[in-house]
Amino acid sequence: MKKSFTVDSTCNDMRIDRWTRLKIGKIPQGLIEKYLRSGKIKLNKKKIKSSTKVKTNDVVNIFNLDFKETITQKKIKFEPTKEIIKSNEDQIIDNNENFIVLNKSSGISVQGGTKSKKNLVDIFAKSEIFQDTKPYSVHRLDKDTSGVFIMAKTREAAQLLTSLFRLRKVHKTYLAICHGELNKDTGEWNDDLVRYDGEKKIIEKAKTIYKVLDKNSEASLVELKPITGRKHQLRKQLYALGQPIFGDIKYKLSNSSKGINKNLMLHSYQIKFIIDDIKHTYTALLPDYFRKLLKTKRLRFSGLK
Repeated sequence: MKKSFTVDSTCNDMRIDRWTRLKIGKIPQGLIEKYLRSGKIKLNKKKIKSSTKVKTNDVVNIFNLDFKETITQKKIKFEPTKEIIKSNEDQIIDNNENFIVLNKSSGISVQGGTKSKKNLVDIFAKSEIFQDTKPYSVHRLDKDTSGVFIMAKTREAAQLLTSLFRLRKVHKTYLAICHGELNKDTGEWNDDLVRYDGEKKIIEKAKTIYKVLDKNSEASLVELKPITGRKHQLRKQLYALGQPIFGDIKYKLSNSSKGINKNLMLHSYQIKFIIDDIKHTYTALLPDYFRKLLKTKRLRFSGLK
């Protein structure tokens, strides 16, 4: 049985192995390599390697794929109420013809999954703002992280914004309240972060520029500018220093105080980028719980200079 797919513009310049996982499911890398070698996956009728990048309007043919595990796992859409749609629309910082920018709340996912959970893509798909189109997620923000988040309105805008993020032309500034007092007030972290793809261990380089805005023996308010975009990068790096972020239930010290707050004190404060020589700067106000902990820990914040 043969299936043919035409590559759309949002996948332009994507590796064929990543494209396959996006379209078919979470196929192990070794299995994708095997299918490519045997010609079960072909690009424009030719055998290719996993590192080959697809282009817009390329044709991918898939023959007799015996992978069924994730094909049956369809994403279940979350059905938002009018109140949920309105409350998220109220978080919008900017709404233009190409994208929206909002101050994402902590505790809400960006995209849905195999379980029906509240997420921004499904919520805004029902919003009048996306009446003649659909929302496109162009970058990641952890479920528990608040702050600036962008969703494109068209495939073209999504492709452009995704490229800017991938090429590191989007400058992100986060704020975090972490346990204890950082030794140096400014610097750069270069770490090898470990993650797992199934049983396969993957080591990724992670780079962050940081600046301490205020500190005392109990806590530090830190400005973080990630250069790379690794999963949980900022949380892992502060944890590795022995000074995890308040409210982080995944990367925490065993003796860290319990019950002080329920929210992760990591906030995407500002994003900057340039499109067609026009500078875009978006800033998201700090959540009330973040301000409350600043006051409790006697940390001062007057905004970034």
